[in-house]
Amino acid sequence: MARITPKIDFTKEMKRDYTILAPDIFPTHMELLESVFKIYGYKLAVVHYEGKKVIDTGLKYLHNDVCYPAICSLGQQLYALTCGDFDPHKTALVMFQTGGGCRASNYIMLLRKALHKLDMDYVPVISLSLNGIEHYSGFKLSVPMMLTAIRALIYGDMIMLLKNQTLPYEVHKGDTRKVIDQWITELTGQFERKEGLVGPKMRQNLEAIAADFHAIPREKKELTKVGIVGEIYVKYASFGNNGLEAFLLSQGCEYMVPGVLGFFQYCFANREVDRKYYGKSWLSVMAGKAAMAVADRWENMMLDVLKPYPDFVSPVSFEKVRELSDRVIDLGVKMGEGWLLPGETAELIEKGYTNVICAQPFGCLPNHIVGKGTIRKLRELYPEANIFPVDYDPGASKVNQENRIKLMLAIAREKEQELFS
Repeated sequence: MARITPKIDFTKEMKRDYTILAPDIFPTHMELLESVFKIYGYKLAVVHYEGKKVIDTGLKYLHNDVCYPAICSLGQQLYALTCGDFDPHKTALVMFQTGGGCRASNYIMLLRKALHKLDMDYVPVISLSLNGIEHYSGFKLSVPMMLTAIRALIYGDMIMLLKNQTLPYEVHKGDTRKVIDQWITELTGQFERKEGLVGPKMRQNLEAIAADFHAIPREKKELTKVGIVGEIYVKYASFGNNGLEAFLLSQGCEYMVPGVLGFFQYCFANREVDRKYYGKSWLSVMAGKAAMAVADRWENMMLDVLKPYPDFVSPVSFEKVRELSDRVIDLGVKMGEGWLLPGETAELIEKGYTNVICAQPFGCLPNHIVGKGTIRKLRELYPEANIFPVDYDPGASKVNQENRIKLMLAIAREKEQELFS
């Protein structure tokens, strides 16, 4: 058996002239995170490659039984190294790693094995982990960097939330996109000047973002409201869910996707669960509580900024999501999206998004078990709920996925007609 080259260190010298490639996971947020990395001296490039060529690259250099998010996200990085757009000798790869029971914790080794097949063992692979799973002489996810990244997530969540509620109703096509681009440019510029990252200026920015989206002329019309939950990659990435949001828009829907910050709050909160069930150290619990307190404070700032705009649907607090989850499943169920998934589903239903798509990728066992396994309980709690799992994998037909969604929408509109007849 060929020997796999061990971890290659990302050195201080590499920090000066290496480009770190990240997959395109979250809309809007990734552009802001590029600027966060730049503040701390790293050159991050988010790769946006899509299509069959990326899937084929993922399938070629990874095992074909690996989960679909790995094929997509790692496929983007591997394609970037092989298509000629980047010099492999001046490039590193980065992948978020939770350290939990999800297969995503093994993406780092999958990348290294793929690089070995490509004779690119020299390319460093960086683990971006809150738990400090790996260490490098030239890269460190420091506490200030982590907090700055969470602030960027708040901005991304705010823009995503308001975009989803203005885009389907905009009178002048393109107005919403214009506001998004304007604020991405403004915020990335501020980040590079180390502005917009403390309380007063951050609140001022959030207030201005809300005002700008609210000023977009919107048409008053009734649209079918759809919530999107599921595995974190296919829930957000258009490449992973075959352009789900664009399809829903074309079908006359308004869609809502829970914020990215919630997943990180979920990770922080799970440290307390780990202490209760698995004897995790008090130090880990206290670190999680401290991170949670910071995230909650900034979340509350966003919610407070939205209060003057009752025509926008605001998310509930993370603590409320946890309460909703506890009605459905034990909080000890925390593999993958775990208890967060039914909590977000319940939140969406209570906010009026009673038609919920649960995006489930091939190979994501925790998501399939929790996603499908909690539907019965959720329907008992919310009889009006119209919950449809949709599977995503390399061989899935986009037409079949869209037909399944059309069936969900047909049921939803039939219920709407019965309600108003």
